[in-house]
This record gives sequence, C-alpha cells and structure tokens, in this order.
Amino acid sequence: MLISMNWISEFTDLSGVDIKELINQFTLSTAEVEDIYEMGKNIKDVVVGKLVEINDHPNSKKLHLVKVDIGSEVVECVCGAPNVFVGAVVPFAKLGGQVGELVIKEVQIAGATSRGMCCSEKELGISDNHEGLMILDDIYPLGTDIKEFMQLEDTVFEVDNKSLTNRPDLWGHYGIAREIATLTKRPLKPLELMDTDIYRELAPIDLKVENTDKIYRYSCITIDNITKKKSPINMRIRLTYCGMRPINLLADLTNYLMMEMGQPMHAFDNGKVSKIRVKTMPEQTNFLTLDGVERKIDTDTLMICDEKEPVAIAGIMGGELSEITDNTDSVLLESANFDAVSVRKSATRLGMRTDASARYEKTIDPELTVPAIKRFLKLLAEIDPGVKVTSALTDCYVKHYETITIQFDKAYVDKYTGIDISSNFIEETLTALGFGLNRKGDEFEVVVPSWRATKDVTMKADMIEEITRIYGYDNFEIKSTKSLLTPIRHSEDRDNELKMKLFLSERYAMNEVHSYLWYESKLNKEIGIVTEPNIRVINSLTAENDTIRSTIIPSLLGFVYKNVDTTPEMGMFEIGRVSDGLKEDGLCNERKRLGIVVASKKLSEKEVYFKVKEIVEQLLLAIKNVRPVFAIKEELSKYNYVHPVNSAKISLKGEEIGYFSVLNPKVKNKIDKKLNVAYAEIDVELLETVTAETLRYVEPSKYPGVTIDLSLLTEKELRFEKIAEYIGEYKCEYLKSFHLVDIFEDEKLLPGKKSVTIRFEFVSMERTLEGQEISAMTDELLAILKAKGIELR
Repeated sequence: MLISMNWISEFTDLSGVDIKELINQFTLSTAEVEDIYEMGKNIKDVVVGKLVEINDHPNSKKLHLVKVDIGSEVVECVCGAPNVFVGAVVPFAKLGGQVGELVIKEVQIAGATSRGMCCSEKELGISDNHEGLMILDDIYPLGTDIKEFMQLEDTVFEVDNKSLTNRPDLWGHYGIAREIATLTKRPLKPLELMDTDIYRELAPIDLKVENTDKIYRYSCITIDNITKKKSPINMRIRLTYCGMRPINLLADLTNYLMMEMGQPMHAFDNGKVSKIRVKTMPEQTNFLTLDGVERKIDTDTLMICDEKEPVAIAGIMGGELSEITDNTDSVLLESANFDAVSVRKSATRLGMRTDASARYEKTIDPELTVPAIKRFLKLLAEIDPGVKVTSALTDCYVKHYETITIQFDKAYVDKYTGIDISSNFIEETLTALGFGLNRKGDEFEVVVPSWRATKDVTMKADMIEEITRIYGYDNFEIKSTKSLLTPIRHSEDRDNELKMKLFLSERYAMNEVHSYLWYESKLNKEIGIVTEPNIRVINSLTAENDTIRSTIIPSLLGFVYKNVDTTPEMGMFEIGRVSDGLKEDGLCNERKRLGIVVASKKLSEKEVYFKVKEIVEQLLLAIKNVRPVFAIKEELSKYNYVHPVNSAKISLKGEEIGYFSVLNPKVKNKIDKKLNVAYAEIDVELLETVTAETLRYVEPSKYPGVTIDLSLLTEKELRFEKIAEYIGEYKCEYLKSFHLVDIFEDEKLLPGKKSVTIRFEFVSMERTLEGQEISAMTDELLAILKAKGIELR
C-alpha cells in the first residue's frame, strides 16, 4: 500500500520531523516499508498559462502553433494535443524548466520554433492521461508557479501488505497517521465530519437485510443536485500517488475515503435503483459488473439488490446497470461492513480481488460506516456546495462488535519484557493509540477501540506488543542470560544426514529436493507408475492425493518428469519419510529414506546405472567407512518402475539397506524415450544401525604395484558377484584388490557369451614383483577360473 506524507500531515503535525528517520521508526514499530518515492521533485518552472492564439503548423497536420500568455510575456510553442482552444488555462513549462527527466530548451519541431511546452497530466505525474492538455480552472493568476496550488511535491512510502494483514485499521491514511502521531508524540487531529442529525426528519431509505449471517452493518444515504463532475486537482494527485486512477468526482471521492479511512464505499446512480435489499440470489444468476464482464453469481454470494434486480456484488464490485456517469446528479451512497469470510469466498470463486474486497477480507471496523458517510458529505459539500441530502442516514447495524476489556499491571509488563517501562509511558502510549484507559497506580483497565477489536487485540499479551513496539525493540538493553544452560543432546543421526547431504551436493553436484508425504496420483498416472495400496488420509487436500507414500522414488521421478523439457541432465536426492503400512499397535510404520536419481540424455543406460552405483558406494564409504556389497535382486519388485533385470540390492555388513535400478522402459517411455534414468533408495534408519568402521592408517608399499586387466569370457547369465566369489578362492598374499571395469556383449561376435574385464592389482610390501612371478600368479588364477567355465578371451 502506498502512503502519502502530505495526506498524513493533514491529521498530525510533521513540521521539523525527519521524514526518512520517521519511516525507519515506522518499519521498526508497525509495518515494513519496502520503498520510498520522492514525487514532484523534478518539476521546475511550470507556470499557469492561457492559450491566446492557435494556428495550424505549416508542415504538419497533427501539430499546432500556439501562443501562451504566462503573465510576464506571450510565448510561442508547438503543441500536438487535440484539445487546444483559445482561452484554455494550462500548465506551461518555461525555457530552463524541467518536467520529469526532460529539461525544456528552445527546439525546432517540424521546422517551427518551440520555446516551451504545454503539459498533460501524465507529464506532470498526476495521472496516466496523455490524451490532451491538462485544463486548469481559470482562477489562478497567469504566471503563477503551479506548485503554489498543486501539491506535487510529496514523499510516498510503500508498505508491505503482508505486514498489515492483522491490522485492518492501517489500510487507510488516518490509521497510519494515528501510528505516526504516537511515534512522534504529537496530537492526532479528528476527522472533519458533517453533522447528519439535521437530516433525521427526512424519510429513510427502504432498506432490508435478508442474509444477516454475511453482513455486520449497512449504512446509506441519498444525495441530489450534484453539479461538479471532476474532482479537485490535489485529490487527483493524491489518488494517483497512492496507485488509484482518477475517474470522476463521485468515483474519486469513494476511492479517496477508502484510502483515507480504510472504509470501502460505493455510489449508485439514484435514478437507476429503488429500495435496497441485501441478500443472496435464489438461483444462479448472470450479472454484468462495472468492468464489463458478465459473471455467474451462485446462491452463496451476497448481493446488493433493488426491488427488481441485483445492482452490486457485496464488498467486491458494483454493476454496470447502476453505474454513475457524467450525467449522474443524484446518488445513493453505500457504506457497509460485510463478513470477511463471505467476501473472501465470493472473491475467490469469481476470480475478482478488488481494493474493496482486500479490505473487507481483513475484518474492518464496523463503526466506520457512518463516519465515512459523514466524511464523504463534508468533502463533497466543500467541492460542490449546492449538493442536497435527500434522505435520513439509514443504518442497519446487524451484528455489533463485542467490547473487549483487558486488565493488567506494570509488573506483568516488566515480567514479560525484562525491562522497567514506566506506568506513565504505558498510559501515554495506549491513550495515543486510541485505547480507553482507566489507571489506578500501576494497574490498568484497557478498553480496546473498535478498530483494533476485530481479530487483532484480544488478550494481555497483545498489550505487551503495543507497549514494546512503541517503546522500541532497539531500545531494549542487552544483558547476558543468567539462566542455567544445558548442552544440547548430540544426535549422530542428524550428523550423518547432514554428511550425506553435503557429500551428495558437494561431491556430485546434486540438488536436494523436498516433496509431499503423499503420492501425487494424477502425476503417477501420467508417467505410468503403479503404486501399492497404502495408508489413506481421511481429510486430504484433494481426493486424488489421499495415499501416503511407501517409497520416495515416485516423488523424485515426478520431479524428473516436470523438468525434463528444460533440464535434460539431472541429479537430485531427498531424505524424507515414508509409511510402509501399519505397525502392530496400529500406528503408521514411518521410515526415513534416502532417494537418489540421475537422469541424462547424454549418458547411456549402462552409464547412468554405474553412475548411481558409484554414488552409493562412495557415499557409504564416506559415512560408514564400509564398502557395500551389491547383489542382483532375484525376486521381482512390487513396484512397476523397477527394472526387472538391471537392478541390484545394496547390503552393508550383511544387512540389506536398499536397492538401485535403472528405470523400467514402460515408465521411461512415458517420461522421455531419450532420457536414461537410474535411481537408488536407502533405508536411512537401517543404515544407522550399521556400525561404522574406524579409519586406520595402513602403510602403503614402498614398492611399485602391478595392474593387469583380464578380459574373461563367461556365460551371458553369469553374474559378476559369482565371478568375484570364484576369484576369492584364489589365496594369494600379493593380490591386493580387483574390480569390474567393463562388460561387453555382442550376439554376433560372442553368441551366448559376454566379455567381462576385471582389473587386478598385485603388490608386495617387501620387494618389487618380477614379471615371471606376475605371470605365474595370473596363470594360477586363470586355472581356477577355467575350472569354473571361465576362460581368458
């Protein structure tokens, strides 16, 4: 929300106040200020001028040569505005003057000399209207600087709306002025209102509220003999600076009152409405709103109707049929207080969030409706003195707010703040903020004002907040804590989780993701994932997402599916909870799982498979200092996204803790045929039960080792784990290690066979091994393998 300091200064004296320091105080005590704008500072030497002669431009049909009388001289300039006429009084920027970023100089325009510029409202920053010159009232002496009667210079600050959510009283300038008056310790001026008691004898408006559950109060009055059509220039400036578009006098006045008092108002053309009925419609109805859109109104939306048809959506927007026009000279003015929940539901349902609905949704003060009408009448009478009130102020107060009284003492404040705040300061602060106060020594009985009693100040703790925010949190004296502090319990589980996250993100540049605890059934269906029935949520957000997940992998595959078009290379992980059925006691069998996924269009399926295998192996070595054992999963998985062949279980010290796999082709093709995906899932809680091995220093050999790659010809179905078992039968003190390097398959070259390349490392701690020794050891190893049906290729 945009706040004008010129507007604020109408209600409290700001002379001698450092505005920027005040705005900083406001941020610390009340609401966050996002930005500050200095308005009108770059307008210089713009004066009142009168057009005394208009000639066609010799070289352009769209331009005119105009002579402008600015009092001291008559100046000729080129003007392209369509609304020029002799006698028009306009703002004129003289040579050397400035309008925005433009410095006025003598220039040639289409061959004619221009020695100044006639200005539009847009050029002066008053509105977006650039269709023609700004026409001034013929009441100012020619040559008068426009800043003498136009409040162009202003400091406007923008308040973060989120910080005002629980403060409906701050959705208007008067509420902001109350806060600022309290901060500056200066009095707040009362609003000037018209006395409507003099119209008490007039006939009231025929008003009936039928749906009393959706409204707190409805006030209205009728006004005739309205002759002015355009709002005063300074009103238009303020509205523009506060983000509102000036329209006409009546519309501008309702917006002005909303921005000033926080009370939305609406003016109906009195010639187009008769009687007022506040009700819902008996059946779905089409309704044409002011923005020209026909909307379907259901039976739960509160409407303002006359005796024939609806004329407005309560608290949101008026209807086009009762819209005020330039010919309107009689209005029915509405000032109401609608139920916040009802307005919010209707606005959401209709997709219409207006300035009015935004305020009603905050539960504004029901006591504002009548003062807002009185303020409207006061301002209107000043602008258009001939207006006439033609009805009594009609007020239907359906639901009164409850008066809230809070009792506390100074000791309570001292206890909760830890500092000594004087009783006098408490009294002065709460009184300045508008609270009713009855003080007896250090004891206080506070009556919460109506503008703070709507879901804002309700208990003693709220009093602490009101006092301390004005006192200033930055004024609290910092003292060392004197309470007994106990060290936090060290959690090895959390340490390991952090280690895993850092390892995966730093070592493999993987992204951590977070997903919901339930399956996204619609998404799973799109990519062909079938999940097992599991625990269901009774009060789920949507009917489709009511099943708690028993595995984390579908969530990760969902991220892959959503991002495959923009991110063809992906690596991500999540540590999250799943529920694998129920325990014996009927509670959810919650488990913590680590899910890892690698997806690539560059790497082959084989490469992503071994990439995930490498990640898992290195992760477990880093966390537990134990090398995992990978074994082919003999049994088929219950999940259809697991590959029936290319998947393996992960074991650590004989404990199966998870598995990894490439993505089943049926699911892969639904995501992207060109994308190769492999993933792993590890039970984190099972992993925590495995004892980590202590790192021990092993002195490396002083002598060089020998590395030999052997390509072995085996049956196609023979698993590497079986080959490793055979190699383990070879007892040789010099064989330090071996690992798989490559698997080659080709039905044409090796029918029914495959080539498995294994790298062996031989080393001695005592001497350098000789070639003959290596050959002998290799032959001995190959002999053992040959006996098992494995030959050297």
